[in-house]
Amino acid sequence: MTVHTAHSAFEVAVRAEATLGEGPTWDPAAGRLIWLDILGSRIHTYDPSTGRRTVRATDQHVGAAKPRAGGGLVLNLRDGVGLLDPDDTFHWLHREPVPGRRANDAAVAPDGSLWAGTMRYDETAGGGALSRITGTGETRTILPSVTVSNGTGWSPDGRLLYYIDTPTRRIDVFDYDGEQALNRRPLTTVEESAGYPDGLTVDADGCVWVALWDGGAVRRYTPAGELDRVIPLPTPRTTACAFGGPDLTDLYVTTARVGLDRPHPVAGSVLVIPGAGKGVPQPAFEG
Repeated sequence: MTVHTAHSAFEVAVRAEATLGEGPTWDPAAGRLIWLDILGSRIHTYDPSTGRRTVRATDQHVGAAKPRAGGGLVLNLRDGVGLLDPDDTFHWLHREPVPGRRANDAAVAPDGSLWAGTMRYDETAGGGALSRITGTGETRTILPSVTVSNGTGWSPDGRLLYYIDTPTRRIDVFDYDGEQALNRRPLTTVEESAGYPDGLTVDADGCVWVALWDGGAVRRYTPAGELDRVIPLPTPRTTACAFGGPDLTDLYVTTARVGLDRPHPVAGSVLVIPGAGKGVPQPAFEG
């Protein structure tokens, strides 16, 4: 298979200096991108049609923010999962504080539940988990004893779940029956020289796009696990990616500055690769 490498394909969508930019999510109802600075405890939005940006501070580190079916956001926070109403009122849906642990990436499943990841601040092996939270707050642990719970996404037909526990360097795939993740196996392993797999998204062709921490790139893998596209980016800590824009063809990529002695000028910004592919509309959280 020929691997296509695209050079100078990106633009700076949002120039920022996020400590740990993460979690890009397209909100189709509002026509905007939602993204986060996890360690800065900030939820950002960006409307590419007008350039309008908003920033909202949270009381604790926030790992993910996803649109809700009835408006507002569901938040994966240090101490659990909370709901932010359209009027900015906040209340907990599932609160479970664990000293030394924080929230990380999360995704909304085809049935509208939230699959929320956690990790230890010190990245202790097995200190995190992946859990499923429904709109009523019912919570079940899907994967215990993970280290850095990261990219989570579903195939276009909803039959496969893709998942990354970053230190394993693997993108894993499961069979998905509507509630359970079954038959875990590796889709592919990212070689050491390319960095660590972080956040992911799945396109309309069923291909998996993954941002590479300390790899300064986004890769696309086919459903068979074959690498077929690499998009190099100028800053090493690319963290996550998502398709957005009115036709879901622009790939937004978040980046981080944390731990870099000499950050590149775009480190901490949101980058965009126009016309990178075709995304799949993402469900809103049912709660």
